[in-house]
Amino acid sequence: MNFLAHIYLSNDNDFVKIGNFMADGIRGNNYLEFPADIQKGVILHRAIDTFTDAHPVFRKSKHRLHEAYGHYSGVIIDVFYDHFLAKNWTQYSDIPLAVYVSHFYKILQDNYDLLTPRTQGLLPYMKAQNWLVSYATVDGIEKILFQMDHRSKNKSNMQYSVKELREFYADFEQEFTIFFEELRTFAHHKLMELT
Repeated sequence: MNFLAHIYLSNDNDFVKIGNFMADGIRGNNYLEFPADIQKGVILHRAIDTFTDAHPVFRKSKHRLHEAYGHYSGVIIDVFYDHFLAKNWTQYSDIPLAVYVSHFYKILQDNYDLLTPRTQGLLPYMKAQNWLVSYATVDGIEKILFQMDHRSKNKSNMQYSVKELREFYADFEQEFTIFFEELRTFAHHKLMELT
């Protein structure tokens, strides 16, 4: 669910961004049905996920939530980390977040026929509620977590994790900052390898 990080790590290639954004809904080798740059985005997404899951700093953040949220703790940390990316956006991009996100929505709309049905269904809600910009505030994250919890039929209790976000805010932010620098380097090299 860490959409913003995946989009950002795709650099300036619109089709890599699309592939990276919708990769979770593409199973196995089905990505081969898409144009080459979308395929690169899917491969990059999978590499980022593998790197993230094995990273000791990400695992440290996740461990803090594990007792209360079990296997949902990794998903929650993905969302927390997107919050810190959005909140500190000016450290990572010269383009204002609202402008960057608006451009991304336009890319999706302009290439609507290339999107998976799942992404097509998601797009109107994502735009209407401006998810990616809302990540920048704790209130925005709380709403996102509530929606995610609802989709899990309230089994995950994700909506309550904002309590831990507030309680360990400085720790999570510091962990994100360390982790994201390493992830940016990894994603950059992976993209070069794919091109």
